[in-house]
Amino acid sequence: MKQHYTDEKTGISYTLQGDYYLPNLLLPVVENKPVGIWGQQHARYLKQNHKILYMNLFTSGKLNNHLVDVEEQAQKMFSRLVNQMAEYEGVTEQPKAENQMDFLSDEQHS
Repeated sequence: MKQHYTDEKTGISYTLQGDYYLPNLLLPVVENKPVGIWGQQHARYLKQNHKILYMNLFTSGKLNNHLVDVEEQAQKMFSRLVNQMAEYEGVTEQPKAENQMDFLSDEQHS
């Protein structure tokens, strides 16, 4: 038996492993970008609750890009919420700029 075999109809190559020909499949090469906490939590959620979607994204090489997009969206939403809360509460940088010593002493006591 030949060690390597290529199916002419599909173009898939196979390698002999014991008594069986197994396909030579490779995942696409993707650029791995760092994923923050929001993306990691989304990955965990997909893995636990949407296994098929997770595996489809993973095997197609699109999971990392998807998680990076989720991370960026979550960061923007978090920043927007913090700004809205600060505006609602009337929090500004002005008191901090005017009384820096008060803020330094408050940070030391907390």
